[in-house]
Amino acid sequence: MRKTQSNRFTANGILETRLAKSFAAQRRGWIFAEMLAALVVIGFLDFITSHHLKLSVFYTGPIFIMAWFCGTKSGILTAVLSGMIWWCANWFSGDPDLHSWVQPWETFRHAGFYLVVAWAATVLRAKSDIAAERIALLEHSHRLEREIVNISEAEQRRIGQDLHDGLCQNLAALGCAAESLRDDLKKLHLSPEAASAGELAELLRDAVVETRDLARGLAPAQVAQMGLVLALESLAQSVSRLQGITCAFQANGQGANYDERVALHLYRIAQEAINNAIRHGKARNIMVSLGATGRLMTLCVSDDGAGISQSVSANGMGLAIMRYRARLTNGELSVERRKGGGTMVSCIHQTNSPKE
Repeated sequence: MRKTQSNRFTANGILETRLAKSFAAQRRGWIFAEMLAALVVIGFLDFITSHHLKLSVFYTGPIFIMAWFCGTKSGILTAVLSGMIWWCANWFSGDPDLHSWVQPWETFRHAGFYLVVAWAATVLRAKSDIAAERIALLEHSHRLEREIVNISEAEQRRIGQDLHDGLCQNLAALGCAAESLRDDLKKLHLSPEAASAGELAELLRDAVVETRDLARGLAPAQVAQMGLVLALESLAQSVSRLQGITCAFQANGQGANYDERVALHLYRIAQEAINNAIRHGKARNIMVSLGATGRLMTLCVSDDGAGISQSVSANGMGLAIMRYRARLTNGELSVERRKGGGTMVSCIHQTNSPKE
């Protein structure tokens, strides 16, 4: 029974949509001609049935259609014509209400009702247009957000690849050259110069490590290779080395199963939260935690910095992208000040099943 009703409602919805599209595709003159013909048919049937069967409500259909598709003036004009046709049909059919002292009231009541229908259709059409514009703007906003995220992701991957394949390799080659120079200077018994060359080689090795950390952060292939837990742990270690602060990672609960797309978005959220804590909050201690309980997985980044400001919270592009990434993972992002100072960014992601 429910399936039959569902099919019936679906068929009605398709019919209504096609009917609305057919009217929207026509010119106003054709719509007016069709509605005028409909009013004449309704008036003729109203005349035939006399006052024994009231058909006054059927006049509202053409009025509503004219007001909806042709505007307020057309709706009012149709309402006036409907009132005139109704009056003529019932007058000549001998309606006792129109041949007694209540005639003014009946005329006013029906005419007023038709005008109200025209006004209501106009208001509903205006609200429908506003809702359609809002939906279009929302869809456009989502498309822009998606393009921004895709462009940002592609650009970060490109820069990370360039750092890994270009600068990192050059620094490694310079490091090897410095070590070779150190060995040659030792053979020539030039100890001070050899020590300087050794220091240069060590600095170049550190530069290679930092450059690789930067490249991995910009193009995190380890998210797909190692999984989100190991990738976040590597991120925390990299931040500690590069920024000279304490960044720790903690995994709680049993590991949840999630696809690479969700893992990458959560990784980027953690990365952006850490960058905000260092750049805006001047944090010295950051804790990244990932917990999984049943169908819920929670990513949390907390710091001891100055806390997020209202201007950054309202206008920050980074926060907007983080919220968009959270929506892409069917998650919910929250950013709030901690009572003891600092900021806490948390993203709660719900999987489709306890174990996907």
